Amino acid sequence: MHHTESLCALLRDSRSISVLTGAGVSAESGVPTFRGKEGLWSKFKPEELANLQAFMANPELVWEWYEYRRRIIDQVQPNPGHYALAQWEKEAGSFHLITQNVDGLHQRAGSGKVIELHGNILHNRCLRCGNTSQSREVHFEGKVPGCSCGGMLRPDVVWFGETLPEKAIEEAFAAAETADLFLSVGTSAIVYPAASLPQVAKSSGAVLIEINVEHTALTPIADHFLQGPSGEILPVLFEKWRTVRIG
Repeated sequence: MHHTESLCALLRDSRSISVLTGAGVSAESGVPTFRGKEGLWSKFKPEELANLQAFMANPELVWEWYEYRRRIIDQVQPNPGHYALAQWEKEAGSFHLITQNVDGLHQRAGSGKVIELHGNILHNRCLRCGNTSQSREVHFEGKVPGCSCGGMLRPDVVWFGETLPEKAIEEAFAAAETADLFLSVGTSAIVYPAASLPQVAKSSGAVLIEINVEHTALTPIADHFLQGPSGEILPVLFEKWRTVRIG
């Protein structure tokens, strides 16, 4: 960790912490990004399956892909970074966790309140009535599951070309504007509007810490760039915060 003294001072003075997590955090748990090498599905680009037109044209194919992804998520575990954030939420006075991930691993690690910008792959939503349900309640067995209203169910995630859930976006921007410490973790910081959250936080006076395995478009404006896996860095950062805060 670079600039340890200044980092400790920043951690000690932080009263309101907001965190944005992206695909890198999930990748460390073994959740694939589906860009090119995942066997059966490598002939498709994610944007060819994760959009409404594809679903309406071939709902069985899209459902099959999502069932495959759900099975993978069932088999992976949250990593130490997920657990550190869950513990941080319990001990901090004000803590907001915003994620671009749809795998529910933050909740499995014990995070109580997660602002999900892109929905949750473990939930379904009815195309007709809009009701949401847990995926555990229905399974795809070669036939697209239906809602009790007769409508077709789809995974409750944000597809390409769709807008993000308004409530989640509002909560995320409010969390960015009120934070005095903002962590951007495992995200490439190029997909908007999520990418503007760290910038909003910084322009509102927050200290911005980026944690990533490589530099991103955000790195030049970050106050601290901590390079490496979030599963290694977050637990250390949390312990530092805990130590300076108490002692």
